[in-house]
Amino acid sequence: MPNRVNLPHLPNKECLITTHDEIRAAFVAQALEKSRIASPYIQEARQLQAAASVARTARGLLDINGIRPALLTAAGVSDKSTQNIPVEAQTDAINGLIREYLEPAGDNFVEELVFRFLLTCGGTISGSMNNIVGNWARQRISSAIMGSLRNSNIPFYWYDRETKIWSESPNTNREDANIITRVKGISWIRNGQNRTLIFDIKVPIVDKNVDINLINCSRTELQRAKKTPNLYLALGELKGGIDPAGADERWKTTKSALNDIRSKFAREEAFPAICFIAAAISNRMADEIWERLQNETLKNTANLTDTRQLASICNWLSNL
Repeated sequence: MPNRVNLPHLPNKECLITTHDEIRAAFVAQALEKSRIASPYIQEARQLQAAASVARTARGLLDINGIRPALLTAAGVSDKSTQNIPVEAQTDAINGLIREYLEPAGDNFVEELVFRFLLTCGGTISGSMNNIVGNWARQRISSAIMGSLRNSNIPFYWYDRETKIWSESPNTNREDANIITRVKGISWIRNGQNRTLIFDIKVPIVDKNVDINLINCSRTELQRAKKTPNLYLALGELKGGIDPAGADERWKTTKSALNDIRSKFAREEAFPAICFIAAAISNRMADEIWERLQNETLKNTANLTDTRQLASICNWLSNL
C-alpha cells in the first residue's frame, strides 16, 4: 500500500514507538505525582503517632483531644461515610477498634493504630492513584492546546473540574501551570467559529464516555451540542498508561472503542475525525495504528511522551 500518511510529526511508523528513555521519564513523572498525593496521608499518620504516644493504654486514646477523626479512620470509617453515620455508631466503631485490635496488640497499640489508619487511607489513596495516569495525560494535552492557542493570540476559556465553572484564560503561560491540574475543558473562537474541547464525557450518540471530544459549539451551548452528531469535529481515545507490558491490551480495548464511535456516528450520517494518543506504543501497535492511518479510519495519532508529536496533534485539534 502506498504511503498516504501526511502528518508533519509522523515521517514513519517507527517514530510512534515509545523508547526506553521515554518510558523511564514518564514513569518518573507519574511516580512523583503519586508521591505528592500520598504525602499528606503520611504526614497525618506521623502526627497521629506523636499524639497517640502520650496514652499509656489503648483505652487511654479516648482521652486525647483531636484524634477522634483519626480513630474513626483507623476503625475503617472513611471521611465521606462519617457524614452519614450517627455519633453513637461512630463511638461503637472506635470502641470496636480498641477492643478487637488495639488492646490485643499490648504495648504496641500505637503502632497498630497507625497501621490501621494507613490501611483505611490506602483505599482512598488507591482511588486517587487510579486517576493519576488519566490526569497526567489530560494535563499534557491541555497544556499543549493552551500553548497552541496562545501562540496564535487566541483567548480561551477553561472549565474547572472542581468548581464546574468556566473561567477566562490566565494572562500568561506561567499562570497556566496553576490551573493545569484542574482543566476538564477548553473553549475558544477561531476565524469566527466556536470550538469547545471537553475531556471524558458521556457522549449520547455512543452512550459511553469518550476521552477527547472537540465540538463545534460555544461553552454555553455544550449541553445541547453534545447531543447533536454533526457538531462533533473530532473524537478520540487517550491512554496515559506507561507500562509497556499492558500496552497491547490497552490498544485492544481502544480499537473496539474507536470502532464503536465511528460506526455509531456513521449511523447518524456524521463523520468526525477519529484520533488516538497514547504514552506506551509497542511495535505491534505502531504497525496497526499506521495501517489505520493509511486507510483513514484514523485521522491523527501521537505518542504522548514525544513533545513534538503532542504539539503537532494539539495544533491540529485547535485548528479544526
